[in-house]
Amino acid sequence: MKKLNRYMLICSLLLLVGILLAACGSNNEETNQKETATAEPTTRIYKDYLGHEVEIPVNPERVVYHGEGYGDVLALNIKTVGAGFSWITDYAWEDRVKDVEDVGFPINVEQTLSLKPDLIIIGTSDDKTYSQLSKIAPTIVFDTFAPLNQRLTELGNILNKKEEAAQWIADYTEKADKMWESLVADGTVKPDETASVLTYYPGDRLFVMARAGLSQVLYDSNVLKPGDKIQKILDDGTGFAEISTELLPEYAGDRIFILTPVTDEAKQSTKEMIESPIWKNLPAVKNGHVYTIDIQKSDSDASSREWLLTELPNMLKK
Repeated sequence: MKKLNRYMLICSLLLLVGILLAACGSNNEETNQKETATAEPTTRIYKDYLGHEVEIPVNPERVVYHGEGYGDVLALNIKTVGAGFSWITDYAWEDRVKDVEDVGFPINVEQTLSLKPDLIIIGTSDDKTYSQLSKIAPTIVFDTFAPLNQRLTELGNILNKKEEAAQWIADYTEKADKMWESLVADGTVKPDETASVLTYYPGDRLFVMARAGLSQVLYDSNVLKPGDKIQKILDDGTGFAEISTELLPEYAGDRIFILTPVTDEAKQSTKEMIESPIWKNLPAVKNGHVYTIDIQKSDSDASSREWLLTELPNMLKK
């Protein structure tokens, strides 16, 4: 009888242990399921400028950026593993770019592959290039010619830097407003003055800039304004227009900014222009309101704009 009671006690204890273990297992399974359900995703679907739907990393760590506007990426404190040095060399912020591999121009697919990127951002819509790069890593096409605030906001979305992008835009806007207010207050510029930005390209081609590079900085100020002819270019949604030297009086503003070109041929064309009678009779020239700046340093990327905020007052006060 005692043996039977002992046997029943042991069975009861084993049953209780089994129930407890089963309960623990169930709880662990439920916990694992909850943890799995609440875990942050590591990738997401992004629809790029040309409509490609791409699965990109939420927090990309090895980015290759190839296109205009590398200074935008720099402004968000993003460290890329690769970039096109065509859009870095001779820029005002070149010394801030270190430990980045040059992937060439046009982009070198093999070099890009060797960098093992987890995200590739390109500024070209070439289908062949896109197809090749998308086999290496998630690749998106980015509109490098969009307005600055739009570009920064979109890059902040792509690179998980939304707060940083919003803060940069707010800080820049405040600094730019204060700079222009100061220049008006001390009489350096008048709020009703007009400005023109000119540059030569090879082939003796003269361009007036409207919504590209330095002209964006000037016209966004609402202090130095475009003349009627340049306003027409802006209204047409064009970034620039080619003109002849004979039309300079129609496009020249109260202040003229010359973007010093890269090639010797274009530099020679610029020299011939400023030696011409048409040029010498322009009011801006007679008043000493002509300024020159290297074309790379006058880009519209975020980092170049920051540099221009310190450089423009020095130029205008000469």
